Amino acid sequence: VDQFGGYTGMKPADFVEYLNRVAGDTGFPTDRLLFGGDHLGPNSWQHLNALEAMENSHELIRQYVSAGYQKIHLDASMFLSDDEGDRTKPLADEIVARRAAALCSTAEKTWKALENGSPAPVYIIGTEVPIPGGAKEQEDGLEPTPASDAVQTVEITRNAFLKEGLSEAWERVCGLVVQPGVEFGDDQVFDFSTEKAFGLSHSLDDIPNLVFEAHSTDYQTLSALSSMAEKHFCIQKVGPWLTFAWREALFALASIEDELVETEKASGLKQVMEEVMLENPKYWLKYYPGSDSEQLIKRKYSYSDRSRYYWPDKRLAAAVNQLFSNIRNQVLPATLLSQFMPNQYQAWRQGVLDLDPENLAEFHVREVLKVYASACRSKGN
Repeated sequence: VDQFGGYTGMKPADFVEYLNRVAGDTGFPTDRLLFGGDHLGPNSWQHLNALEAMENSHELIRQYVSAGYQKIHLDASMFLSDDEGDRTKPLADEIVARRAAALCSTAEKTWKALENGSPAPVYIIGTEVPIPGGAKEQEDGLEPTPASDAVQTVEITRNAFLKEGLSEAWERVCGLVVQPGVEFGDDQVFDFSTEKAFGLSHSLDDIPNLVFEAHSTDYQTLSALSSMAEKHFCIQKVGPWLTFAWREALFALASIEDELVETEKASGLKQVMEEVMLENPKYWLKYYPGSDSEQLIKRKYSYSDRSRYYWPDKRLAAAVNQLFSNIRNQVLPATLLSQFMPNQYQAWRQGVLDLDPENLAEFHVREVLKVYASACRSKGN
C-alpha cells in the first residue's frame, strides 16, 4: 500500500476504506481498528538517488497520516543509489536518524493540518538488521541486536528529533524495532532464546515509555511469545503465519472438494494458484531458489508464504469463491471434515463452529491469533 498502489492496487486511503467496509459487513466496530504503516520510508525506491527517494517517502508519509493511520514506523535504514559507504554493513545511524526525523516532521505537519480531530500519531523507530545471506543460511540461530546498538539507536534518533524541533513528537515514540533473534525461512523457524536476548531485554530498563517491536515473530511457540512479551517485546508483528494458515485451510477445503465434486466442476484452486504465480513470478522468484521441484514445493508450502501476494488476483479470487460455493452445495460428511480439518471438526462437535466453508477457513486463522492473544494476556475472541 503506497501512493502508487503497491501490489494490492490500493493507496493508503483506499486500504482504510476497504477495511472499514469489511468491518461494517462483519459488524466489527470501526473504533477498534488501529491503522499502522510498517517500514515507511524509501524501501521501495532504493534504486533512486536520495533526493528522489526521500521525496517519494515524504509523500508516502503524507498520504498515510492524511488517511488516519496512527502508528507510523519510520524506517530509513536502507542505502539509496547515491549513498556512499560499505554496503555490506548497515547505513550509518546518523543518516538513518536524520532521514527518519525529516519524515517525522512531515508526519507532524500533515497531522496538524488535519481538521477531523484525528489523534496524534505515535511513532516506531529502528529496524531489524538482516543477516547477510538470509536466515536460511544460519545453522545456529540468529544473534539478537546488541544492547549497546539498541541504546545508541535511541540516543542518536532522539538527538535528530530534537534538532528538527520534534521534542513533542519524541514523547510519542513508543517502540523500537530490533532483532530479538527470531526469524523463519522456507521450512525452518529460529526460536526466541531468553538467554541470548538477556542483554537486549534489559537495555530499555532506564528508558521510559519505550518497548520493543519484534518483527517476524510468525510461527513462534506460545511459550516463546509469552517470554518475549515479558522481556519488553510487547509489540509482536505477525503476517505470513496468518496468510499461511488461510492457505492451509483453503488447501484442506480443496481436498474435501476433490472428494465431493466432479473434476470438471471443481474450483481447481491449487492449479489456478500455480498458474497465476508462474505467469507473474516477481513476488516469489528471487525468494525461492532451487530446482524446479524445490520451487514448486516452496510456492505452495513455504513459511515465507509468498503466495499471499496473489490472493487479490481475479482468477484466484474466483477460484476461492467457487470452492466455497461447491462445498456449500454439498452435504459435508463429518468424517471428511475430521480427515482434513481435525481442529475444525472438534470445534464443530463442541457446537462452537458451523460447517460453512468460509467459517471453517477463518477458524484456522483465528487459532493463530489466539496464540498471540494468550501470549500478550489479551482476553476475548
